[in-house]
Amino acid sequence: MSAAPQTKRFDISALALEIILLVIIAFLCFYARGFATWDNFMNILRNASTTGIIAFGMTFVIIAGEIDLSVGSAIAFYGCMLAVITDKLAAKGYPLLPVILLAVAVCFIIAVLTGMFTGWVRHRFSVPTFITTLAWMAALRGGGYLLTNSFPVTPFPEWFNFFGSGYVFGIPFQAIIFLLLFGVTWFISRFTTFGRSVYAIGGNAESARLSGINVLQKRMIIMTLTSVFSVISAIMVASQIQAGNPTVGTSWEFTVISACVIGGVSLMGGKGRIWGTFVGVIFLEIILNGMTLLNVDEYWQYVARAVLILGAVLIYQSQEIRQKD
Repeated sequence: MSAAPQTKRFDISALALEIILLVIIAFLCFYARGFATWDNFMNILRNASTTGIIAFGMTFVIIAGEIDLSVGSAIAFYGCMLAVITDKLAAKGYPLLPVILLAVAVCFIIAVLTGMFTGWVRHRFSVPTFITTLAWMAALRGGGYLLTNSFPVTPFPEWFNFFGSGYVFGIPFQAIIFLLLFGVTWFISRFTTFGRSVYAIGGNAESARLSGINVLQKRMIIMTLTSVFSVISAIMVASQIQAGNPTVGTSWEFTVISACVIGGVSLMGGKGRIWGTFVGVIFLEIILNGMTLLNVDEYWQYVARAVLILGAVLIYQSQEIRQKD
């Protein structure tokens, strides 16, 4: 007589972050005046968008066992590049729309080349992306200052502000792009050969190579993702402030990586979910929004973020230990 099939028990701890987030939302709804309003929720989504978009790209990077420390500087550099090209060509009498489109295209081309170079160096010379992107972090920040002579450049027309502050049917345009990219990256990570390859490379790059995966190609694409997503965020930031400013994006790499780690992406590579990153981004923004509404000192907000990161790592590490036992 055959044994009855065992049913897999649902582990509530797998939803620990989501449950904690719901508890925090419930608390803030009662105690933070102005939190439970449509305008505030849209404000949370808009503020989460610029770092969240990059976090989706960073998720692939970390799952693959890599890291990108240049994203904050990239925001500043591409915003400055966009503004300077627009300013120079508009001064010569060229129409603003094609000039801005050209500037955007130049930024994307540079981003793709930068990402591909980083992935190639990682594969060809076995230089950790930590080192390469640390160099890019300094170079891109310095490039932003050189392009603008350390002063904001403000050449954009009024209509350009829509991409950073506009609304579509009451929803911030930034939030729409954020949600669309969430859907696209979630689908890629779950249902495509590329998504499976990223996990395989993060688990064991040599085994992935022996199984037929083109590790060099995949690494170049993976590192390009954060560069391209940084351009998208840079356009939004430049649009919002109507300027190219070399000081923006400072410490954004910390926020982006924090969102990924809080969402359960393992810094050891091979594990993580786009959904987890999405929740991590929203989690961080709700915490910051709530503490602001509760008039919590800004410096305590930094402390709270550090505690959250450590707590998230401990939660996921404890889950790993239980699964092994």
